[in-house]
Amino acid sequence: MRRFATSRGVCSVAVTPTLDDLPTCLAERGVGEAVLVTDEVVDPLWGDRLRARVPVRATLRLPSGEEHKTLATWERVVDELLRVPVDRATTVVALGGGVVGDVAGFAAAVTLRGLDVVQVPTTLLAMVDASIGGKTAVDHPLGKNLVGAFHPPLHVHAALETLSTLDAVQIAAGRGEVVKTALALDAGLFARLEAEAAPGHADVVRACVDAKIAVVTEDEREQGRRVVLNAGHTVGHAIERTLGYGVLPHGLAVMIGLVLEADHAVRTGVCEDSSLPDRLRAIGRRLGLPVELPAGLDPADLVAAASLDKKGRADTIRVPLPVRVGCMVPVDLPKRDLHHLFHARPTPT
Repeated sequence: MRRFATSRGVCSVAVTPTLDDLPTCLAERGVGEAVLVTDEVVDPLWGDRLRARVPVRATLRLPSGEEHKTLATWERVVDELLRVPVDRATTVVALGGGVVGDVAGFAAAVTLRGLDVVQVPTTLLAMVDASIGGKTAVDHPLGKNLVGAFHPPLHVHAALETLSTLDAVQIAAGRGEVVKTALALDAGLFARLEAEAAPGHADVVRACVDAKIAVVTEDEREQGRRVVLNAGHTVGHAIERTLGYGVLPHGLAVMIGLVLEADHAVRTGVCEDSSLPDRLRAIGRRLGLPVELPAGLDPADLVAAASLDKKGRADTIRVPLPVRVGCMVPVDLPKRDLHHLFHARPTPT
């Protein structure tokens, strides 16, 4: 079990074959009574297994899907937590993918000015990225993840058996975030993705967990190095907002973003490896990931969506671009030049 310091104390992370050792891990962290937050898809699959191992006072079930990652859903969770009722000794346990983890974590952050949260991710994307580091948020009509809080979990429990119930699209979405982590932080993992058709989940999850812990420990609130974990996200979030949340899974949009942002890095001389965009395309195709913009998107709509990115300032957007595999540099891209990310002409002013 890995442990690292956060603004709320110590976070532990366990990558295990099953949920069986969850009670031992929670006992070590002093977790007593819990409220379980899950969704209508995950609960029938894994809810009873968790409730048999953890003293759960109440279960809150959310509708499934990115389209439900909203302020309305978050407000409902806060309301139901208060009605349980909870106290400051109650732990919120989030069982599910990134949406459940985000909504439950954000609700825990504000309820009674902060309840402990345990993340039990059940998707590859949540295991390799979303569950670790304490970024919690909901989407807003103006942009993705615009309303939220930093609220590090007490414990993250990645039980690999839960990946057995994922479909191919969900696995692919997780692989998009794996490629991002490899490109931004782990040249060895990137080499494995180039050489192997599909590296084993256990090795991939552990490699991504180790990489993210190293970054979050150094920069929890994204004031410095952690910005590299937004690779692919400026373009990816713009695609998601333009298509409508939930139409294209987040990890697939991120993969497209990695390719287009690498193209831009090569064109502008930031990237030392002119072959990197094609290397990313080859990895994406091998892993069943999209590497081009979906047909029919209006570049002007993408530019408008990207201009509202939460990493933006008055006239610029901070976009992490690859110098080479394992090395990113943040670039403050003028908003007037965002069209370059999408191979579009500038919008007339």
